[in-house]
Amino acid sequence: MRNRRLIQRMVWGYSLLIGLAVIQVLLVFVNIFREQSFTAFELVFSIGSLAALLLGFLLPAGVAVVCIFVYLVAYFVWLASYAEVDVLSLSWLWLPPAYMAAAAFIKAGLIRTKRMMERLDELQRRNPEVDLDTSLGNKEAFAQTLVKQSNLANRYSDTYRFCLAMFKIDFLPMVRESLGSQGYARLLASLSEEIQKQIRYEDYKFGLDQGRFIVLFPMTNHEYLKELTDRIKNALMDIPFLDRKDRDLKLVIRAGALVFTKEQFSKYEDTDAVISALERNTETDLIGEYI
Repeated sequence: MRNRRLIQRMVWGYSLLIGLAVIQVLLVFVNIFREQSFTAFELVFSIGSLAALLLGFLLPAGVAVVCIFVYLVAYFVWLASYAEVDVLSLSWLWLPPAYMAAAAFIKAGLIRTKRMMERLDELQRRNPEVDLDTSLGNKEAFAQTLVKQSNLANRYSDTYRFCLAMFKIDFLPMVRESLGSQGYARLLASLSEEIQKQIRYEDYKFGLDQGRFIVLFPMTNHEYLKELTDRIKNALMDIPFLDRKDRDLKLVIRAGALVFTKEQFSKYEDTDAVISALERNTETDLIGEYI
């Protein structure tokens, strides 16, 4: 909600700035139409308006406020003592402080946005990113979890073990074409929810690109892994889903798995190699022990 308000303020600031520019050009045209001339004073004023806009972006907000105050005081003194009271003197000369105020307003929003993005980047480095649409962790989170689990399995190989399984959408280009972008996003969310229903609380679920899901099963006996992956795969394919033409989607899911072995402990440091091995195993629904 706070980010949405900030963006809305930026939109209003830019709209105000564009509106002021339109008003200035309109006043210039009105003056030329009335006087059939364009004096040096008016040229200096137009340049001064652009300079006020530039200063609004460059000066700190406090200095910009002081400059606007000084300008307004000088304007009223000049208006009361020397100026000819007409439409232009009462309207045109309000544009420089308005330009400076609008520019300072937009600059403040840009600074807040920049600081917010820096904080978000810092948080992203500290905490693995999670897809809000599918509740899936990303590749970086999978890499961190894989390192922790492989170290535990290597250190306590007699009592601790884990397995990995990948579930991959087959014929992915055809699925995307039949669903469209929004339908494909809803499909990923449905698959994520179904996987969560099929696994235990202590299991880890991750989502990669290209319609791939990885589940890490701590303390799972490899003898039951085939039955487990088949159950999850069949549950995913049984999800009722309609394509853009309101026809039942014929979804094909391929599964592949890996069983951690202490002899290959060093290879689990390469996340891409583990993912590639899992993907190779999905081609034949294979449960393997080697990367």
